[in-house]
Amino acid sequence: MERVALSLSPTGGAAPAGGPTVLRILLGAQLRRLRESAVISREDAGYHIRASGSKISRMELGRVSFKERDVTDLLEYYGVRDPEEREKLVQLTREANQTPWWQKYQEAVPDWFQVFVGLEEAAQLIREYEVQFVPGLLQTEDYARAVLERHPNATPEQVTERVAGRLARQAVLDRDDPPLFWVLLDENVLHREIGGAKIMRDQLAHLAGMARRPTVTVQVIPRAGAHVGLQGGFVMAETPESQVVYLDHIADGMTTDSPAIVTQVSTRFDTLRTDAYRGADSLMMIEEMAEKWTP
Repeated sequence: MERVALSLSPTGGAAPAGGPTVLRILLGAQLRRLRESAVISREDAGYHIRASGSKISRMELGRVSFKERDVTDLLEYYGVRDPEEREKLVQLTREANQTPWWQKYQEAVPDWFQVFVGLEEAAQLIREYEVQFVPGLLQTEDYARAVLERHPNATPEQVTERVAGRLARQAVLDRDDPPLFWVLLDENVLHREIGGAKIMRDQLAHLAGMARRPTVTVQVIPRAGAHVGLQGGFVMAETPESQVVYLDHIADGMTTDSPAIVTQVSTRFDTLRTDAYRGADSLMMIEEMAEKWTP
């Protein structure tokens, strides 16, 4: 089940960096703005392109692909006469209709996660708190496999595809202009054996290496005592257009830009940050734990 609540504000400039998912959302938001400015109902807009009001709703939410002809017909109906604006939106339509990389990894990026992955690719800042595992963006292949093969009823083929998809997602940190990635990690993650001592040693060595990057910050939260993050992890992605939050659940997840939820989660992140060790001290702790896991 997909649980998404997004109402991103479009910009008037060029299309932002990001995959087709975020581009569809932004294109839909711009079409909604133009329709409302023209005081046209969804039903009338749908009738104009030989469709229904519900299809217009899905288009405006970015949940379907766009036919270029439908977009040009709607722009004409909405009274958009500026050739430059029309061409910009048509070009955005073409880019939004490109096949995203995760189409090859349906097991790794299910429907309910695709919106966040698309927004993650457009992010300038990603903030994540984890209480159970090393974050997926920082996992080694062996560690990811050891985590994913524990999923109930997962076949070897499904595990292999999920691991490949998780590793492909990590490319966001290796691009020429990577987002700033700020991770808060419960100390228990360093002590929880996943896959055996060698896998843990290699994983923590990799985590330390990533933490040395100028765009990656990892801080460890002491495991002694209670803190506000014990209820579960979360990820926040900040794009030029908005802030979004991904909340993980036992069966699926939720992506939202609800101001109330974003504020609550951001406050929780800041509170956890005050409980964490400094970056340099955290890096030293991670390196020491890597040595302790040496077989």
